[in-house]
Amino acid sequence: MDKNDADVGRETTVHWFRKGMRLHDNPAFKLSCEAKNSNGERYKLRPIYILDPYFRKYIRAGANRWRFLQQSLVDLDTTLRKLGTRLYVIRGLPHEVFPDLFAKWNVKLLTFELDTEPYARERDNQVEQLARKHGVKVEQKVSHTIYNTELVLRANGGSVPMTYQKFVSVVGSMPTPRRPIPAPDMLPSECLLDDDLNNPEFDVPTLDELLTLKGFNPAELKPCLYPGGEKEALRRLEEYMKNKTWVCKFEKPNTSPNSLKPSTTVLSPYMKFGCLSASHFYYRLKEVIGNSPHSKPPVSLIGQLYWREFYYTVGASTPNFDKMVGNSICCQVPWDNNPDALEAWTNGKTGYPFIDAIMRQLRDEGWIHHLARHAVACFLTRGDLWISWEKGLAVFEELLLDADWSMNAGNWMWLSASAFFHQFFRVYSPVAFGKKTDKSGDYIRKYIPELAKYPDQYIYEPWSAPKSIQERAGCVVGVHYPKRVVVHEDVYKNNIAKMSLAYKSTKAGKSSNTKKSRDMSTSPDKKNIKKPKLK
Repeated sequence: MDKNDADVGRETTVHWFRKGMRLHDNPAFKLSCEAKNSNGERYKLRPIYILDPYFRKYIRAGANRWRFLQQSLVDLDTTLRKLGTRLYVIRGLPHEVFPDLFAKWNVKLLTFELDTEPYARERDNQVEQLARKHGVKVEQKVSHTIYNTELVLRANGGSVPMTYQKFVSVVGSMPTPRRPIPAPDMLPSECLLDDDLNNPEFDVPTLDELLTLKGFNPAELKPCLYPGGEKEALRRLEEYMKNKTWVCKFEKPNTSPNSLKPSTTVLSPYMKFGCLSASHFYYRLKEVIGNSPHSKPPVSLIGQLYWREFYYTVGASTPNFDKMVGNSICCQVPWDNNPDALEAWTNGKTGYPFIDAIMRQLRDEGWIHHLARHAVACFLTRGDLWISWEKGLAVFEELLLDADWSMNAGNWMWLSASAFFHQFFRVYSPVAFGKKTDKSGDYIRKYIPELAKYPDQYIYEPWSAPKSIQERAGCVVGVHYPKRVVVHEDVYKNNIAKMSLAYKSTKAGKSSNTKKSRDMSTSPDKKNIKKPKLK
């Protein structure tokens, strides 16, 4: 009997890759590989990825992120093929494709990594119900975060730790996080299938296919600086782990937002897609640091992982976390609706070179330094343009490689002083802040080439240059480069006053609510972790 015939009808386990696009430290995948039926026979294994049209149609994602996803899928498929299997890419809505897969493949077990985002929870609950109807057991494993967010809440008495310090204190009282598991060197031969290994129906989509579906022109993509995939994630991690001194002394506020090459690891996109395990990163840092003197949270590298865990925990437990209205922890601010100013900010045409250079880097490369994110977020919201943080969140969700639902919302609320951070009177200057780490403006010249010939003294404030100097540089403000959308010195003080009123209004509204709405599980802790000073 041909082996293909023998495979037909064999009981199957399906591992569903979503964010956890890796084989190292993937307990759900490991379970699928090792699972057996009641007779002690191994299930046949089919690793799948579902190309969900919901994401293609509704989720904001720019061409850079689609490229990262496609590269990650290719990398995952390549790794799986070395182990004797492949990645089966399925096209369709999960709740529509799973019933057919359950029947066609005689599926008995479905495994996947737990996801805490609202859409994912709704989707996964729906799939679990379908699986139950078809007699399929479902196993979810926590591996996208270091800590199980539900256990963090339990350790905090059932309430959400609303400050970074409180979160660190809570997890410090919990058992040591589980250790990561290695990627398999080989898979049990009994779980491997021969059929469909070369069936083009399940091939990873080409980049052109993905981009065309979204209406992008592949020819317009800039060079890829951060290739997607587990292999690149681990290579990049180890490159930084080789430098023990750098790891031990790392303090994120002391890195540069406008260096010509990244002054941080740029591992965030790989963690967003799950190409790199947070637990693996955490324990590699522990190994490298050992007993040596080192920086501490919140500024250390481990501190950066805790920020991620903190936002995941709050986001998983706060309804409408990515919105202002209906969000119990968010200050209700009467932001302006200014489409022209929003468009100028989005496209790097505000007339402030430091702000514009950051936004152009974001559009071209899909990544910007965290302090650069602080500068442009403050500028859009409470600092200068008085536009809602939800508008900025949407732009970041489209353009960032590491657009992470919980962290994106949490950071935008922080920088707009809508939650977590309440010292709204501390405002970033769109001129002075960039000068601290790049006095000559090399970063600006790189991303705004029309200003490249400006003298150092005018590069951050081209409007202040005499007309003759502007003409000599080949860039006249208002002709070749836009005039300022606002005058920072005039607007930021007015915005501070408006923010003060919004705080008073929100406080008054909360004080009139019922006791239930003031429950500690949703009320912000008054303590605030100190972030870098705003200038």
